[in-house]
Amino acid sequence: MGKIRNKSGINRVIWIVLDSVGIGETPDSKDFGDVGVDTLGHTWEANNGLKIPNLLKLGLGNIDGANLKRLEDKDIIGAYGKLQEKSAGKDTTIGHWEMAGIYSPNPFPTFPNGFNDEINNEIIKRAKLPGILCNEPASGTEVINRLGDEHVKTGKPIIYTSADSVYQIAAHEDVISVKRLYEICEIAREVLQGDVAVARVIARPFVGTSGNYIRTSNRHDFSLVPTKDNILNRLRDDLGLDVLAVGKIEDIFAKEGISRAVHTKDNMDGVDKTLDYMREDNQGLIYTNLVEFDSAWGHRRDAKAYGKGLEDFDSRLPEIFSAMREDDMLVITADHGCDPTYSGTDHTREYVPVLMYGKALKENVNLHTGTSYADIAQTIADIFNTRPTLIGNSRLGEILK
Repeated sequence: MGKIRNKSGINRVIWIVLDSVGIGETPDSKDFGDVGVDTLGHTWEANNGLKIPNLLKLGLGNIDGANLKRLEDKDIIGAYGKLQEKSAGKDTTIGHWEMAGIYSPNPFPTFPNGFNDEINNEIIKRAKLPGILCNEPASGTEVINRLGDEHVKTGKPIIYTSADSVYQIAAHEDVISVKRLYEICEIAREVLQGDVAVARVIARPFVGTSGNYIRTSNRHDFSLVPTKDNILNRLRDDLGLDVLAVGKIEDIFAKEGISRAVHTKDNMDGVDKTLDYMREDNQGLIYTNLVEFDSAWGHRRDAKAYGKGLEDFDSRLPEIFSAMREDDMLVITADHGCDPTYSGTDHTREYVPVLMYGKALKENVNLHTGTSYADIAQTIADIFNTRPTLIGNSRLGEILK
């Protein structure tokens, strides 16, 4: 592919979302029931510090208000700051949509008491199910071990939700095949529209035997379809650039604006798949979500494992740096918080870090606090000289050499 000509000298953005890695409470955190939350700071404290030298070199510890180790200016190679969410939510979909330039003024519906009979009966009817189990907020790992045996015996899928706007369907792969589970989720997605339009219907397949059920990597999210007025569609449809999705990005955007996609087993597989795309001759955007911070450690309130996950990601950053071209820019951010030391198991309303690095960028630039996650989308729009997104402020003028 021939290189585009633009004022920035940047032809490709590698955008990595560390799912749930927030960096402290926002002025409105209390409105979401989150007082004193700080995913990164509390994880650092719980582990008596973290071995994350590469993230610190990018400026993570020097972000305003960060409760981490600060480096001297001469040792920082990136631009760094934090972003406050403008939209009314603290979930994966709203967070990713906003960073792509979509404002969501109203939260998606949640079901703290489970789903009403009208919803469930319609899904049971259309999907020809023998019935359902659970229908209440629950931990995914706990609920399959509590109800797995009954599911295997009856063939009834396990339906559960959380504080997020989700309708989750768990089933043993030997009882309900993955293909059949996806079909049931598609039917649920058709039913859950309008006033009951949850952000995501999620297939949660599992395997194993009584007392030892484990979820598999065949999870699949069936999201609401976002507006095309976002940076992904700008790049793919308006400019004909590559938009390459890694992990659950394709699901979050319901394939809107995506050129090609690959799903992943875990964080390290996500890094591997990102590197595979980086080694190709493409231009535009590589957009990655690393979900284990959220799904495996944040929701389960495992601060030790969360810290180890951050160290493992940090250890892969030299590979990412080495694979970067002269005309690449790396962006590392998050979509919300999920403080592993906080009460409950839900996401937490927090600022998210934003780190930017590349040969075309200045070193040691403090971006301070942005008022929308969409600063990322607007900066990318500015890089490629395409139509601006409806929200967000470009930071290109502050970071470009």
